[in-house]
Amino acid sequence: MTRMDINAKSPIPLYIQLKELLVRQIRRGELHPHDRLPSERELSERYGISRMTVRQALQLLVKEGVLYTAAGKGTYVSEVLFEQDHALTGFSEQMQRANLQASSRVLEATVIPASPHIAGKLEIPIHSGVVLLKRLRLANEKPVAIETAYLPQNLCPNLLQHDFSHESLYAVLREEYGLVPASAIQVVEAALANVEEARLLELHPPAAVLRMERVTRTPQNIVIEYVESVYRGDRYKFYAHLQA
Repeated sequence: MTRMDINAKSPIPLYIQLKELLVRQIRRGELHPHDRLPSERELSERYGISRMTVRQALQLLVKEGVLYTAAGKGTYVSEVLFEQDHALTGFSEQMQRANLQASSRVLEATVIPASPHIAGKLEIPIHSGVVLLKRLRLANEKPVAIETAYLPQNLCPNLLQHDFSHESLYAVLREEYGLVPASAIQVVEAALANVEEARLLELHPPAAVLRMERVTRTPQNIVIEYVESVYRGDRYKFYAHLQA
């Protein structure tokens, strides 16, 4: 870490530069969860900026949940935050991009008849065969989400012969069935975890979660997947790029 990481001539405010620099260090594994950060004075001297600027950056990171403070002890790195941007990728790919180790625990894997709700989402006849794959998703061995995927059985026969505690669903769909996720509509809402969700995600009720529904299509506009997910509210952050 050098002072060259902070550019006083940049139009980007110094506190934002420091904030992003610290986030990069966390993502690269230079700072780990529960590591204590240098003091405001040390960071000020290291990067040649004022303590007020340092304080602004740290307060913003605390507000965003990236850091936390312990009274009289200092500022520390929080547990890993899972971030999702606008890119259409599977969980394993998202973890890889974030330099996190993805793993899964299969909770349920079976074939069911499509209910009216699921049939509507997948745009298939009611009672058609549907592959149900429910998994607990982990990042660096910490539970992040419960994900339940529904897929038309006729598009991916024998899908459940794969071990999805280790394999990527999207990779299997692409490589074995030629099904390429190209677009998706995703809905996100805030909620409270129910008893089962709190247990699986290691939460202490009442605990905030984010519920998501996603319908994914191929370039040919064929629905290949409907997913219901529940993410820990303290470890998940969603980014959207908005433009007028």
